[in-house]
Amino acid sequence: MPREAYVNGRYLPHRAAQVHIEDRGYQFADAVYEVVPVVHGALVDEDMHLDRLERSLDELRIAMPMSRQALEMTSRELMRRNGLTYGFLYMQVSRGVAPRDHKFPKQARPALVMTTRQTKPHSEEMLSKGVAVITVPDIRWKRCDIKSISLLPNVLAKQQAVDEGAYEAWMIDAEGFVTEGTSTNAWIVTKDNRLVTRSANNAILNGVTRLALLAIAESIGVELEERAFTLEEALEAREAFLTSSTNFVMPVTAIDGRSVGNGHPGLLTMKLRDSYVSYAMGLARSGDSAPAVPEVEARACR
Repeated sequence: MPREAYVNGRYLPHRAAQVHIEDRGYQFADAVYEVVPVVHGALVDEDMHLDRLERSLDELRIAMPMSRQALEMTSRELMRRNGLTYGFLYMQVSRGVAPRDHKFPKQARPALVMTTRQTKPHSEEMLSKGVAVITVPDIRWKRCDIKSISLLPNVLAKQQAVDEGAYEAWMIDAEGFVTEGTSTNAWIVTKDNRLVTRSANNAILNGVTRLALLAIAESIGVELEERAFTLEEALEAREAFLTSSTNFVMPVTAIDGRSVGNGHPGLLTMKLRDSYVSYAMGLARSGDSAPAVPEVEARACR
């Protein structure tokens, strides 16, 4: 089936989809994006993703390109056209097209682009072995809570991880604390079985999967701590894992070449992954994108 994309009101063949050369997303990274996972043809946590999109746009003083209801309908039509069953929906909103000038244009209209990608679930082999991460200095700007398309530091760190044979890079701030991965949130399980992840503020992107997993963990009685943790603490942890809309819950079994715990995915990590997958599948079966677990306040929600 040929892929289609949505570009500013038109469904186009993916290979022919284009934006204007003076789109401010192209010239200034003056844009935000969302990646919404799709399981069995259903968008997972769609409402939380759209909440985050609206917040990011509001922080950059960009208007929504269309009503929320219209955006939901357009998303589903693009998924239908592409026969999307498992993968993700990508949406990007820029400030629009205007002659190149740093200040906001007075009359530009927000530009909306959407694409889909069919993917396969991660292999059982990857899940059974876990993945390796490296650490790099966090050189990003101070508003990581905004889901901006300005991702060059993330791209460089991700490529460094690939070059070193790792799956992901965790970034370390000036005080020696782990912030997050290039496209994931970072978690550890301490030796006394406490689940730890950094508090959501301007230093990290508050992941939708992160929020859902916090609620799931709370609902099954896991002891939680939302706080910063150091690289040294991560290296001494019993377990570690990362989360994102495309990874769900992925065990981390090595950091900077050193094994985490016994070098195998941890019991709590896999329990949380199974719980999250059941949660996502439940949303797909019900066709409901609202959280099916106790709500956790979306502090600085991305």
